[in-house]
Amino acid sequence: MQKILEIKDLKKTFYIKKTPFTAVDGVSFDLIRGECLGLVGESGCGKSTMAKIITRLIEPDEGSILVDGTETLNLKGKDLKKLYQKVQMVFQTPQDSFDPRHTLGDGIMESMRNLGISRKMARERAYELLKLVELEPFFASRYPHEVSGGQCQRAAIARALATEPELIICDEATSALDVTVQAQIIELLKRLQKENGLSLLLICHDLALVQNFCTRVLVMYRGKIVEEGIPDDVIRNPQNEYTRVLVDSVF
Repeated sequence: MQKILEIKDLKKTFYIKKTPFTAVDGVSFDLIRGECLGLVGESGCGKSTMAKIITRLIEPDEGSILVDGTETLNLKGKDLKKLYQKVQMVFQTPQDSFDPRHTLGDGIMESMRNLGISRKMARERAYELLKLVELEPFFASRYPHEVSGGQCQRAAIARALATEPELIICDEATSALDVTVQAQIIELLKRLQKENGLSLLLICHDLALVQNFCTRVLVMYRGKIVEEGIPDDVIRNPQNEYTRVLVDSVF
């Protein structure tokens, strides 16, 4: 089984008024190519910090991140751009992830234009991507505030697919949506994963969602991975006390 992502001994400490707070504390895990891995835990446990470190939005203090066997923490310039082609992220609040001054189409086209693709070809590809996420082409001319949360998140997924990535990280990608739209987005991700062979890291606090969608789950608590396994097994027979509390709160 080939690993698309390898995290080794990752650590990140922030200082709040000179007081240290370790958000990620020696985390290690692998993600197998083509699988959907869930990362669950309460707010503030370090999940989103992990996502931002993997995508190089923030830098870790220690550790190693390998994408497709290549260490990413020493990448800069063009090499870092190549990483972003392989790894994309879908954020919690889609409206905030788009520039409000630009249309959704411009947002989807941006990464393609940065790779040197002509505006005409990028526009045509943006229309194809919108269709792929079940949005009509006219959404390309809409601004983020002119569409619903679910429509904006579909556009965000289209933007993530623009570079033909191998791994997509969904950081609470459905938590800001109502239940019906959540189900639609999850079904969309399932379909895209199957059709495109995507690897997914699904970060959320919803164990029920992970149970229905993910092949494996990691439970994070106070910056550490405290349990991992097949979702059904973890839910039915949790080994860690925090996992038991998390299961009881949901089921």
